[in-house]
Amino acid sequence: MTVRERNLMQALEKALVRRIGEPRYKLWFEGRTRFHRADDQLTVGVPNRHFAEWVEKNFGTATAEAAHEVFGQTMQVRFVIDPELFQAARREQDEARETPAPKPVPHPDPKTKKAGAEREIEKPRETTSRSRRWHRLSDFIVGACNRVAFAAAQSVIESPGEGANPIVLHGPVGTGKTHLLEGIYAGLRRAHVDWRVLYLTSEDFTNRFVQAMRLNKLTGFRKQFRECDALLVDDLHFLASKKATQAEFLHTFDALQADGRQMVLTCDCHPRLADDFTPELTDRLLGGVVWGLTPPDAATRLEILRHKASPKNEKPLPDEVLRFLSGQLRGNVRELEGAIHSIRHFSRVTGRAIDVPLVREALADLLRHAVRVVQLDDIDRSVCSVLRLEHGILQSKARAWAVSHPRMAAMYLARKHTAASYSDIGKHFGGRNHSTAVAAEKKVRQWIEADADLALGQRSVGIRELIERVERELLR
Repeated sequence: MTVRERNLMQALEKALVRRIGEPRYKLWFEGRTRFHRADDQLTVGVPNRHFAEWVEKNFGTATAEAAHEVFGQTMQVRFVIDPELFQAARREQDEARETPAPKPVPHPDPKTKKAGAEREIEKPRETTSRSRRWHRLSDFIVGACNRVAFAAAQSVIESPGEGANPIVLHGPVGTGKTHLLEGIYAGLRRAHVDWRVLYLTSEDFTNRFVQAMRLNKLTGFRKQFRECDALLVDDLHFLASKKATQAEFLHTFDALQADGRQMVLTCDCHPRLADDFTPELTDRLLGGVVWGLTPPDAATRLEILRHKASPKNEKPLPDEVLRFLSGQLRGNVRELEGAIHSIRHFSRVTGRAIDVPLVREALADLLRHAVRVVQLDDIDRSVCSVLRLEHGILQSKARAWAVSHPRMAAMYLARKHTAASYSDIGKHFGGRNHSTAVAAEKKVRQWIEADADLALGQRSVGIRELIERVERELLR
């Protein structure tokens, strides 16, 4: 590259920084892209296809404007995979996989000195976590099921502490909560190299707290967590029923929030549904923003399968196979990834090429148990059928127990078997708001735990029996 070309590329970078900001440029462009100009075309080299799609969608216009400013003409901007960047990304991933995990620290002997244990408590998590491979947001497959949660994660990296705080991500197993949390951690460490960013599970937080109490070293414990720049906690539901740990976490929460420190937390359900959280903790969690992730829809499943089916040194699976899988499987990301591993293994064992007949044979049990897509109308119809209610009664404004209780059960089943949001469920069942659907789900969970009977006018029915009968009706 000539001196003049190098100067033009530097001018292009500065023009792009002015449009998208330095944090975004460092996160998405610096060290991860390459610019090349040929006549009226600007080529942007990127490490992989998903990264190319994301950058082009979000920064394509800004890149074209910056190019027009620097080169004085309208430029066609193309985002292509750069072989060297691709290989560099692969090497980085391989090195992260091959690096041995840190050895577990043995529990201290009560007879030994406590100095070593004190250092262990006060040692920040980030100094021992670099050996693992952290997921990146650029590898996250975005769809209708997780788009808002992904945007929230991106906003944390771009402007930590300036938006909603805390951010709570909730959803079933395998929907991407931990991926987003790790992506935030990796992004913050990249964008703010001098920050103390703590990533840990709530179980880890609990263990550290218990150890600090046992060794009478709560001062060091609190200093570690209350003076960090960002706190990311996975599986917050582990704190349920642990009152002392919740109280300590609550004080940590208040200290960080008072200083404007960013917090991102994940949980398996909406905070309102976590019965074992203290009212104070639930109130704090609801003071930020709460975004849900749901199992992937068909289009998102297809993109996930395409991403997972193209690993290093492996031949990609035929697209017709991936489309077949996305239409047949209804599970989470881990189930989709497991299906791909099973197909490849079955192909190697049998010596057959991968096609749809082979997939049917290899995944016979999995496909047999795959649940069909359930819609809100299916839930509505099944509940009315089982209880012999007039069709459409659950969407009425009636408040009698004979209608309201079945409606609440339908809302619970809708959250369990569909990807509908609380708002969508509330609108379907009589134009109610999302808080009504949240309260209904929580109430039905309590009924199920208590094995209660529902009063339906002149008759009653066990809630567990009702749920089982409706679910059998759904699977017909």
